[in-house]
Amino acid sequence: MAPEPVRVLVTGAAGQIGYALVPMIARGILLGPDQPVILHLLDIPPAESSLNGVRMELIDSAFPLIHGVVATTNVEEACKGVQVAIMVGGFPRKAGMERKDVMSKNVSIYRDQASALEKFADKDCKVVVVANPANTNALILKEFAPKFPAKNITCLTRLDHNRALGQISERLGVPVANVKNTIIWGNHSSTQYPDVNHAVVVTPEGEKPVRELVKDDAWLDGDFIKTVQQRGAAIIKARNLSSALSAASSACDHIRNWVKGTPEGSWVSMGVISDGSYDVPKDIIYSFPVTCKDGEWTIVQGLSIDANSRAKMDATAAELVEEKDLAYECLKA
Repeated sequence: MAPEPVRVLVTGAAGQIGYALVPMIARGILLGPDQPVILHLLDIPPAESSLNGVRMELIDSAFPLIHGVVATTNVEEACKGVQVAIMVGGFPRKAGMERKDVMSKNVSIYRDQASALEKFADKDCKVVVVANPANTNALILKEFAPKFPAKNITCLTRLDHNRALGQISERLGVPVANVKNTIIWGNHSSTQYPDVNHAVVVTPEGEKPVRELVKDDAWLDGDFIKTVQQRGAAIIKARNLSSALSAASSACDHIRNWVKGTPEGSWVSMGVISDGSYDVPKDIIYSFPVTCKDGEWTIVQGLSIDANSRAKMDATAAELVEEKDLAYECLKA
């Protein structure tokens, strides 16, 4: 007997990432090949025609897992009963805009969506924020949905995590599936810290540390970090558009591991509410290494942190505290 369909919300569904994401969900990449879904697609009124076009294409594709499509510009209608929410919609930074201008726009968007999620979504809805500034947008959601479990509001750093895996895979000429346990610490920004000190590669002789196999600490501590930190900008330069396919795929990875669990002996990176682990300030959304089981994430504990890592982790935390203060300033305005 087929399981009951899961209601999945995608905001910004008519945009680039949304257009890449919804067929992945429909193909079972998000929740598995046997899990039916009802898609809730939300976008702003100026994008209503494009949103309807996405709905038409989903119907035309005859995806067996799709048991319904709700396409709307009404946030309350979009949030009704949803069990998974992928928050792609946000206000992008435009030429001439200051950080505070962007923050102010997004604070307003996420305050309204937080209220709708709290009132209308399933009480155990799992939320991942993709729109930048992702960590602070997720924090605003948490602040304005106080009845919502704080552990259920996360942001996407899996894209950065996957970028790190990809760089190691390319460098060593090994399948990316054989590389595991990289870490993204901190903010989904250029201050993030891609850490390979605990990463390993699965070889015929067993698991071997990435540093031992790469044999180039200068690259791992220099160009590797910069490449991961600045990959989004490099993609914009290459295609005159921001990352869409990789962002959509990573959002699916994030939710799938959260719901289905992480493999034994492996962890992934998720932006989650800090509980003070690794001396990270509490009550910011910070990317940590986590394992997932039975629909719950847990921060990996006890990893050794050297002085170089500590400095980078503190720097990205400081930026998040600054963003939090700026967001609160915007709320008072």
